[in-house]
Amino acid sequence: MNSEQIIASLKDLMAAGDAPGKVLTDPADLDTYGKDWTRIYPPKPLAIVLPKTTEQVQALVRFANDSQVALVPSGGRTGLSAGAVAANGEVVVAFDNMNRILDFNASDRTVRCQAGVVTEQLQNAAAENGLYYPVDFASAGSSQLGGNLSTNAGGIKVIRYGMSRDWVAGLKVVTGKGDILDLNKDLEKNNTGYDLRHLFIGAEGTLGFITEATMKLSRKPENLTVLVLGLNDLTNTMDVLQTFQKKIDLTAYEFFSHQAMGHVLAHGQVQAPFETEAPYYALLEFEAVSDQVMDDAMGLFEQCVENGWVLDGVISQSETQARNLWQLRERISESIAPRTPYKNDISVVVSKVPGFLQEIDEVVTEHYPDFEIIWFGHIGDGNLHLNILKPEDMAKEDFFGKCQQVNKWVFEIVERYQGSVSAEHGVGMTKKPYLKYTRSEAEIAYLKGIKRVFDPNGIMNPGKIFD
Repeated sequence: MNSEQIIASLKDLMAAGDAPGKVLTDPADLDTYGKDWTRIYPPKPLAIVLPKTTEQVQALVRFANDSQVALVPSGGRTGLSAGAVAANGEVVVAFDNMNRILDFNASDRTVRCQAGVVTEQLQNAAAENGLYYPVDFASAGSSQLGGNLSTNAGGIKVIRYGMSRDWVAGLKVVTGKGDILDLNKDLEKNNTGYDLRHLFIGAEGTLGFITEATMKLSRKPENLTVLVLGLNDLTNTMDVLQTFQKKIDLTAYEFFSHQAMGHVLAHGQVQAPFETEAPYYALLEFEAVSDQVMDDAMGLFEQCVENGWVLDGVISQSETQARNLWQLRERISESIAPRTPYKNDISVVVSKVPGFLQEIDEVVTEHYPDFEIIWFGHIGDGNLHLNILKPEDMAKEDFFGKCQQVNKWVFEIVERYQGSVSAEHGVGMTKKPYLKYTRSEAEIAYLKGIKRVFDPNGIMNPGKIFD
């Protein structure tokens, strides 16, 4: 079939049923839906399809198998690994119009959603029913549930609440063969063989498309309080973490460098938390459910100061102040965006973080002393965000060329520390050449075998994770 015939067939498929979907071919739409935040690979999709039902997705997948048309899923397009990029004439399946919350169950504390539900929409629905959906990140206002699950997104609350997969009671998926599977049926206990939910979570749409998810909810945390500390040294991040965790259950433990703080302050809208400058900062969040918890927190803070780990600190006295302190961490990415940053999302076990970070710092500084390095991340779960800012007098092409060498150094260190080349954003295309630094040859062979079972014709997000 030629392009015109494929587009005509797609329009016929989406016109069927009581809830017709859409097919877009305008160049502006192709550009918008054909890429994510990476902006590395120019988008070249054939068409954009916006289905409204699981049955339309099934019909689309079956057509793609019959016609050998490649499909690329598109959620909120906030990924940083090019997992949702259509660069080779694929048909993009965008879930923006499958955005309904279908059911809320108070007894089970679950909510059933279509894949296009935005993270913040799910959080608000939970709050309206007196409950809490804890998976949270800076892109919560635009990221979609299907994309979150397809990359097993984590975010800022992992230290307390875990990753996205920990909140999935059930999934409805369309496999690469075109079968609809209703996985786990929302059961808390179901020991009947392989749990296929967890193959689709983190699979980046390479096995099939998630169309619905039943998500578990929790009680709403009480009086979330934020403490920002100026640290004397990077190793003190671990000292502070261990000290607080002995008495207090943290809901978040973030860190950022002095350089990161400088860019946020220069960007405006946020004030310094205190006058003292420090090489690193930690942000702790916890539930101050009683005066005793607050007394414990202040006692631990004083202990950290006495030990020389902490130079200064501030604790929130209201919800508004807590939100403002969070801005110090959450505005880092937008404040450095004008500098065309090279980004890397990596992880190691928590105890190895200081040595791991220091080695990367040293190797990049040794070879490229004119590169400004910005560190921040979810240090409480071992997830670090490495950002290198392009020198103003360096061409973008030259900068990204040098960053390819940085990738090799960074991932060699990741391999030595037995870490992951991708902590949150998946493999996609940007991390694909480096998968071997985290996964063994045997593991990759098994991954490819699983792909062949669910997607024998190789139409589901081809070229992502591995070739």
